[in-house]
Amino acid sequence: MTQQHRLNALLELVSDRGEISITEISDALQISAATARRDLNALADEHLLTRTHGGAVALGTGYELPLQYKIARQGEAKLAIAGAVSKLVSLSDSIGLNGGTTTSEVARALGRSPHLVGKDVEYGLTVVTNALNIGYELSVRPHIKIVVTGGIARRQSYELVGSIVTNTLSDLVLDTVILGVDGLSEQFGATTLHEGEAEVSQSFVKVAKRVIVVADSTKMGRATLARISPLDQIDVLVTEKPVSGALAAALDAANVRVVLP
Repeated sequence: MTQQHRLNALLELVSDRGEISITEISDALQISAATARRDLNALADEHLLTRTHGGAVALGTGYELPLQYKIARQGEAKLAIAGAVSKLVSLSDSIGLNGGTTTSEVARALGRSPHLVGKDVEYGLTVVTNALNIGYELSVRPHIKIVVTGGIARRQSYELVGSIVTNTLSDLVLDTVILGVDGLSEQFGATTLHEGEAEVSQSFVKVAKRVIVVADSTKMGRATLARISPLDQIDVLVTEKPVSGALAAALDAANVRVVLP
């Protein structure tokens, strides 16, 4: 296990349990006590948890991990979702992408999809994003016209937020907007952890002809701090497992098409 994967796994443990000891970490991750202490100290130095005598505690249930520590979470599911989304996009579409680990995988899938490379047009796709990492990765793709909105950068997610973003988006019309979310529930619809990111996603929804939400199964039935949109403003949900229960009924009632890889 690499250090990055180990730190991801350790943060998962602390988040799930709230408080954890060195012994529990060693047993769960099959690492030495010395390694566990070093990893805890490294994460504490970055203010991602609080060290205690003999272990650590989470900073809080609503705390948002930086993007680089989320990448390994549900990795296979996100790759499968990204591949399915790329098949829903056509050559010469204008696409909106907000930030996040799932939409970052979607951006990579769009960049390498052969059916999105045009022979008779300068650009196969136009991608509008408020995510700095997505803009950087797609800028090397000659068949993609990349538009970055501008705004105030959030170090947690590499997303640009604020009035500059919403003002830029208000002048656009996008064929499809692809949104990553932190929660999707029957009562509150699509939600996220940060109110500034929610405002940007709301602006994306307003200028979209079609809204696709991309979310793995851990987001289903979950509601987080800031609301993005009710279910009836979503056209398509792409997730890796069938949705069941009350949420499935609510999606059906809202005419949301559910797409599985």
